[in-house]
Amino acid sequence: MALFSGALRAGVCAGLLGVLLTGCSGGGSSGTVGAESSSAPPTTDSATTHAPPTGEPGTASPSPTEVESPDPAPEPTTADVPLSEPDGAAALWGRKYSGTASVTVGVYDYCTTDGSRRFAQSETYSLDATLDLGEPRGGGGETEANPFSLLLAVGQPSEAGALSFWSSAVGTGSAQDLAGNPRDPDLLLTYWELEWSDGQLSGVLTDPHTEEAVALNLLNWPSPLVACRPEFGDMPGGFPHAVAEGTTLDGTVDADSASLTAQGSTGDGQLEFRFEFSGS
Repeated sequence: MALFSGALRAGVCAGLLGVLLTGCSGGGSSGTVGAESSSAPPTTDSATTHAPPTGEPGTASPSPTEVESPDPAPEPTTADVPLSEPDGAAALWGRKYSGTASVTVGVYDYCTTDGSRRFAQSETYSLDATLDLGEPRGGGGETEANPFSLLLAVGQPSEAGALSFWSSAVGTGSAQDLAGNPRDPDLLLTYWELEWSDGQLSGVLTDPHTEEAVALNLLNWPSPLVACRPEFGDMPGGFPHAVAEGTTLDGTVDADSASLTAQGSTGDGQLEFRFEFSGS
């Protein structure tokens, strides 16, 4: 019995020893791995390291194929191309010339015993003048058949010897014709036929439009209070006389200056005139 008890104790001790050795061996191995993991620095492969995405959290960075290329430069349009300078008469549209005009007016009356026309007097004036050129006017579906519209103003309208030349104007008429049909109320009135080439201008007054009561080509001249009685004086402010058909205008006009001569008469036959204009 004592022998069996000693043998049992020896077997138990041997088993406990085996367990302890096994536990120590596993702990030592675990401790060795832990030491190696804590002491060895982590290795980093620069070829496989990726920078963190710069976008918002949860948003994947776009791949190179997803990056949009900048838009190509737009093709130039006609609006981007600078327009060339107009040539010919169009280059004079919008030009304005200022200068002086020497005006000579011959006065005629019918104060003879037989009522025939006679020469009475002559006066000469020097007046400020302006010449305006513009795009041909249009109205009523028509366009002025001149290289430019022309407005020549000599003196103030109330001055003796003052003149106004209009190449055209646009009036307003009825919106219906005589038959009651609708029509454009704008009415183009052309007074002068003008020709211009290489700076040379010539023109003739073809229609004063006195029948339509829209005469704009005028010569201002005082009228006597009493016909054939100059001793009673003249009417104040003068009186506009319509310039007659056949009046002419000639000279030179370019981008820098204008030099023109006009001569003609009034429709009532009382006045004849001539003037020379120079402006820049």
